[in-house]
Amino acid sequence: MESLLESTEKLKKGLSLPRKDAEEAAQILGYDSISDEEKINFLKALAVKGETAEEVSAFASVFRKLAINPEVSDFAEKGIDVCGTGGDGFGTFNISTTVGFILAAAGVPVLKHGNRSITSKCGSADLMEALGIQLMVDLSVHRRALECLNFTFFFAPAFHPVFKAIMPARKALAAEGQKTIFNLLGPMINPAQPKHQLMGVYSRSWIKPIAEAMDALELKGGLIVHGVPVTNSALDELSCAGGNYLQGFGALSDYSGELDLADAGLAECDAEELKGGSVDENVAMLFDFANNNGATIKRGLSDSIYLNVAAGLLSVGKVDNLREGVYIAKETVEEGHLLNWLNQVKAFYSDI
Repeated sequence: MESLLESTEKLKKGLSLPRKDAEEAAQILGYDSISDEEKINFLKALAVKGETAEEVSAFASVFRKLAINPEVSDFAEKGIDVCGTGGDGFGTFNISTTVGFILAAAGVPVLKHGNRSITSKCGSADLMEALGIQLMVDLSVHRRALECLNFTFFFAPAFHPVFKAIMPARKALAAEGQKTIFNLLGPMINPAQPKHQLMGVYSRSWIKPIAEAMDALELKGGLIVHGVPVTNSALDELSCAGGNYLQGFGALSDYSGELDLADAGLAECDAEELKGGSVDENVAMLFDFANNNGATIKRGLSDSIYLNVAAGLLSVGKVDNLREGVYIAKETVEEGHLLNWLNQVKAFYSDI
């Protein structure tokens, strides 16, 4: 209790926490014995001061250790998570989830971690559940899913029991419109700890700090990305609308700055082409896309999906550049591999 109060006072003075103090604070936030008021005061002070890469990586490190281990480290070594922080409010189709499906269909182990969306009409978990992917399964099912499908989904509430003690404080701050460090942590605390990551952030200011935090967590490689589809808007993923910014880490540390779509062989599109809808509408769009039905799927959305798949393939070292990745992504869909994979998913979960 005392150390959390001390840390809160430091933060109020504009002082950043050394790694050891940040790790201790993260541990204390999970204690039931600490009042919600103290947790709220700490989290607000940290947000107002502005989180550093060291503080974020310290928190991520603690909550990765506290998570239930699904024991799939052999898949994690070559695997990837494709996920955004959320919070961009732009209402896109489920691009990152679809990207995960295509990567899996192309032979990349995808260890996806996430939760239900509070703000989106169709969050990642909502779409997967509608496709027949069961959110709450025994640990052994995750291994079997990776063996059969190159894909599994770790539903956050099932793997982070410590978050129960933090949720009231998070909800109280969210009601005030206050973002906290937990708005960044979701994609960083995958219980399987895949060694590669394609992570979108809701603000351009977080690209470099999160890349530094990923390096501190010793991931092998990946990209932190952010999009600006139209002026005064944001995307926690890449797209063919507006501008895209990225920073690599690990093996891709040389990748930095603004992305040129021409390098990927793609053209710019209108931001409205990226929009999604309800769960049923997005499921229908996904199958239209998998069936190569260009009449209902706008080119801008298809190309944006391919662009993110290419970034995922680059992150795991399967391709040397985005153009090559886009080619493989298109081939995976156009030759029917994605559609076959979606059918295999339904069969797999109906049998467990």
